[in-house]
Amino acid sequence: MHVLLMEAGGQRCGVPTAGVIEIVRAARTTPLPGAPGVIEGVLDVRGRVVPVLDLRARLDLAVRPMQPSDHLVLIRAGARAVALRVDQACDLAQLADGQVDVMPDVVVRGASVAGAALLPDGLVLIHDPALFLSQAEAAALDAALAATCPPGSSP
Repeated sequence: MHVLLMEAGGQRCGVPTAGVIEIVRAARTTPLPGAPGVIEGVLDVRGRVVPVLDLRARLDLAVRPMQPSDHLVLIRAGARAVALRVDQACDLAQLADGQVDVMPDVVVRGASVAGAALLPDGLVLIHDPALFLSQAEAAALDAALAATCPPGSSP
């Protein structure tokens, strides 16, 4: 499995590259009234409205204003595209079969943790992008997008 390694609030984490669309520099977002608290706003990416999720907020880390050095990692989170705001996208890692320990019974910050891998430079929590939003948050986001975005803009 290939994993994109990222950092947010001093915590290193990863997501499978299969769901990564692209990585871009941070850009100003437009607030989205009615969106869940982890959604900073929306961003226009080549004519497509993409919600921006603050990974620090999702991981219960100290939230800070967007910095010019931040990255936005556009990923597939279930059926939707979401931009994760991270302090930086660091590296790619190739994980061998059996290198990721699945942690179904361990409670770690956030229900999106699918496993952990021990790399030569430390532990990395691997997240499942489809689980970054709860069902209630996804429904609230859908409602906020429907109320704000014009038909045909495909969130």
